[in-house]
Amino acid sequence: MPEKKFKSSLPPKKRSKVSPNENAKMLESAVSNAIRDGTSLNPFADLVDLATASSDPKAIHSAIYATYRATVTIAQSGKLDGRRGVSEETELIRKWLEARVNDFTDLLAGLMKDEEKALRIAALEIMMSLLTHLSNAISTPGVPRIHLPHFRKVVKALILCPPSVRAGHSATHALNATGRLEADIRDKFVDVHLSVHDDIRWFFLREATNIVNAQGSDPQVADNLLSYLERLMTMPTEVAEINAFWIPQFAKPHTNGKVSDDIPQPAEEDDDDWRRFFDEPDEGIPSVPSDKQKKKRINSLSLIASLHSLDSHRVQFSNCWASLVPHLASSSAFSTRALSILHRGVLPHFTRPVRLMDWISSCVDFGGSVGLLALNGLFTMIKDYNLDYPDFYTRLYAFVDRNILHVKYRARFFRLMDLFLSSTHLPVQLVASFVKRLSRLSLSAPPAALIMLMPFVYNLIKRHPALMVMIHQEHVENYVDPFEADEASPLLTNAIASSLWELASFQHHYSETIATLAKLFSNPFTKPPFLMEDFLDHTYTTLFETEAKRTFKKDPAMTFELKKDELFPEGLSKDVNSLAQPNDVVSELWVFG
Repeated sequence: MPEKKFKSSLPPKKRSKVSPNENAKMLESAVSNAIRDGTSLNPFADLVDLATASSDPKAIHSAIYATYRATVTIAQSGKLDGRRGVSEETELIRKWLEARVNDFTDLLAGLMKDEEKALRIAALEIMMSLLTHLSNAISTPGVPRIHLPHFRKVVKALILCPPSVRAGHSATHALNATGRLEADIRDKFVDVHLSVHDDIRWFFLREATNIVNAQGSDPQVADNLLSYLERLMTMPTEVAEINAFWIPQFAKPHTNGKVSDDIPQPAEEDDDDWRRFFDEPDEGIPSVPSDKQKKKRINSLSLIASLHSLDSHRVQFSNCWASLVPHLASSSAFSTRALSILHRGVLPHFTRPVRLMDWISSCVDFGGSVGLLALNGLFTMIKDYNLDYPDFYTRLYAFVDRNILHVKYRARFFRLMDLFLSSTHLPVQLVASFVKRLSRLSLSAPPAALIMLMPFVYNLIKRHPALMVMIHQEHVENYVDPFEADEASPLLTNAIASSLWELASFQHHYSETIATLAKLFSNPFTKPPFLMEDFLDHTYTTLFETEAKRTFKKDPAMTFELKKDELFPEGLSKDVNSLAQPNDVVSELWVFG
């Protein structure tokens, strides 16, 4: 059926002498009067057209707020209620109003990417406020619902970021910022909604999963979604924490077990685990549990029950991350951002962390800072989730190469390696390989790296007293170091039979700080373990500042007596005239012409 044409309620342009702001107020008042008197709602269409046609930021700001208030008035009047049993004329008016509301929300979705910050924030606030009113308009007593078409439009605007359709919007800005998430919109949505309201977070994760599955090949989509997830730090850990709802009707749980049309059907996580086939039932417990013993399946919960279920929130969170992870491999920057929060912000809320195993393993193979962060996630899965990965320390040993002491993330590497080697139950041969390789690499390390390396090795020896033999190893004539530096396995390097002669050579280093640290290995190990955080952030700048601020107990010698040796065979002559006749190597080097 063709859409019915309505005559505009605006006065003719030649007679219009009022400002756009006054026009918006006049049309808003006309909509309220039409709702009260039951007359034509054409002023609402004119109000939407006025907001769409406005180009001045101040004018459109006034117009969208006037249209918002008119939309709320219409929603509260019940004219957007789509329940059955109404007349054909009422249904026709409802569909016409829905079309106008859709035009308005399309405008708002575009304004969330406008170059004017005030319009972006206003559009987001109006869209979220309309979600409450439109949801109330379609809800029935005792059965609250969410207006899914509207919320999907909000999520698409937040993730896909369509360009602004405002007249007068800079085409250059739209071209340069296509698909890119605005930081103020992201922070506003995360701080006010995503991190606060449990229902908004639940629905956002579900809709974001669908968007990524449909358009995840676009790296900008993955980047935008990751920007939200990496800032989500308020996932509930117990049911009592699910207590904040943007739509107030969802705050009251009910026990109706009927599956809602709005609820997704997530795959069962626990009951279908193949490993349960090999489990033997405990004695005294029937092999087939009664109905009361069975845990209610997540995909049989109603919408409200799902919003109040901790397992349901974890399922949505896990599905969202699982759909995003395959699209992060295209960029090392994306993988780095995700891996940096994996151990503390993702794995604790994941239903089955083993689903991330393939991605983490591929990141470990990538190497560099990405591989290092992936090792942290892998270690967390081994320690907390009983993952069997026997080659973990072999992979870690491969990261300890000649470059690790020169890269900018070496402090992070030592923090993580201190965590990985913290157990006192590790084989002494394995720890000895790490100690020996670090000792060998110290020969080409910069001074700042030596300052963190020596306390680290000291702590390892303190933690594993069996390594003391590497310090007290007696060298014989024509000594050959038995350490096999090219061996890939840390259990087969024969490092325990070697010594730390490399560290002993630094006892005569030009830097007093490094020389003092090196002398620790020649003294009894009576000092407590060092706090590594005191040594990890040293650079050439901090070393220079330390030396410049050093106070001396006595003044350093400005002159000294030269003793007769190979370099100065004749010693220092007291005859000034003899300086013209150099008779040693050093003097000859300083004779010119």
